[in-house]
Amino acid sequence: MDLLLPHPSNSTPLTVLGFLDRAASVYGDCPSILHTTNTVHTWSETHNRCLRIASALTSSSLGINQGQVISVVGPNVPSVYELQFAVPMSGAILNNINPRLDAHALSVLLRHSESKLVFVDHSSISLVLEAVSFLGQHDKPHLVLLNDDDDSSAVSSAASDFLDTYEGIMERGDSRFKWIRPQNEWKPMILNYTSGTTSSPKGVVLSHRAIFMLTVSSMLDWSFPNRPVYLWTLPMFHANGWGYTWGTAAVGATNVCTRRVDAPTIYDLIDKHNVTHMCAAPMILNMLTNYPSRKTLKSPVQVMTAGAPPPAAIISRAESLGFNVGHGYGLTETGGPVISCAWKPEWDRLDPLERARLKSRQGVRTVGFAEVDVRDKRTGKSVKHDGVSVGEIVLKGGSVMLGYYKDPEGTAACMREDGWFYTGDVGVIHEDGYLEVKDRSKDVIICGGENISSAEVETVLYTNPVVKEAAVVAKPDKMWGETPCAFVSLKYGNNGGDGSVTEREIREFCKTKLPKYMVPRKVIFQEELPKTSTGKIQKFLLRQMAKSLP
Repeated sequence: MDLLLPHPSNSTPLTVLGFLDRAASVYGDCPSILHTTNTVHTWSETHNRCLRIASALTSSSLGINQGQVISVVGPNVPSVYELQFAVPMSGAILNNINPRLDAHALSVLLRHSESKLVFVDHSSISLVLEAVSFLGQHDKPHLVLLNDDDDSSAVSSAASDFLDTYEGIMERGDSRFKWIRPQNEWKPMILNYTSGTTSSPKGVVLSHRAIFMLTVSSMLDWSFPNRPVYLWTLPMFHANGWGYTWGTAAVGATNVCTRRVDAPTIYDLIDKHNVTHMCAAPMILNMLTNYPSRKTLKSPVQVMTAGAPPPAAIISRAESLGFNVGHGYGLTETGGPVISCAWKPEWDRLDPLERARLKSRQGVRTVGFAEVDVRDKRTGKSVKHDGVSVGEIVLKGGSVMLGYYKDPEGTAACMREDGWFYTGDVGVIHEDGYLEVKDRSKDVIICGGENISSAEVETVLYTNPVVKEAAVVAKPDKMWGETPCAFVSLKYGNNGGDGSVTEREIREFCKTKLPKYMVPRKVIFQEELPKTSTGKIQKFLLRQMAKSLP
């Protein structure tokens, strides 16, 4: 047996890029992308367009070399979807950038990534031009304009700053191009930047192998069927849409693209296109359940939520409207969700609130992931599976990043010699082996020596019928060290701070459901809580505000 070694016929590097070839063969005449009333592509057309872009990127006119970084700044439009395939098919490394960053933050990422080319949606022209102006002459990348449902006035006024348009480059490409397969599956494919909710963004490098493992595991875990209708409510720049940018090609899905992600638009697109699947951060679910004109869906829609621990109350409300909610957990460093709350048939008999409570737990590892554990920070040993003992969540599996770009110290700090990736998240494991995230390490509040999970207090706040959004952070206190401070926004028709809903009422509500030491000492009403564009509440901003409170 030991003489049977790997052979070229059985050791082709793993990559998701081949999904597109197969989609063109199997689903060639089926719709691949829908966008507005003008754009309808088939999988055969999408395959053709991606090959032409990949071909053009390697041409002498653009001169992109293998391993160089190409950035994309844009919303969920067809060209951004196509670039998820086209860029790595050229041998370059794909870098999706959040279009809601400010110009300075964007310039930092462009400089750090050494991006050679940036595809820019017309809605981000002024942002990118300002960001590029901060760069030195040798650091400035070439710019290409994405003209999906273009704004002609914006395009014409900025034409001189751009090398070409997306369609212009495509016209020069060759649809017979043989896309560049990775020499080995450990080759970098993706450079993603963390959201910076707790610190400065880090550049996460993911290999072809990692993306393949993440994508296939995610599809199996969600029982992704052939030819679903998938609505792009999750930003593609957020960990490449958790792998579904490539997963939809594997099953011949119809990708419904949209620039706008608000409740009226989502409900309208679900109805119009008979949407079957979508991914959404808890913030989106909360928005949909609080929409005044909400109504029960005609047909169930499968929703995968992740990105932050979703309160059971939000899950329960969403499911009462016809959304069948699945729940996962992952990080930019794992490419997307690698843990999910795998559903057990016996839970179907439970009442809706209890089902939602169980579903709000993060769950168990996906099929393609190796190991998950929670380790006591003091002893380094696994915590008891009692749902109470708290520790740091550690992971081990094929979709974990290669490391942080240009940051060996940061890489070594989380990818340690014991073989585990340390997430910085705090959690427990229940008796049935299901993981539950309790907090980020930085979000644990230490009040008089007692550890308070901000997520636990937030869960209670979300059960209050007047609360739309809630976030709890530490407020410095001379006597106790830290005390919990709640920032709350209220549902339509409840104007906190004008006397209709008072701080005292919110605190009294918490006292009926929490130990006294966990009850927020301060409640601040805001119209909207500050968030990243992926729906994560920016607690570092709230912590700064809490420090200045009397």
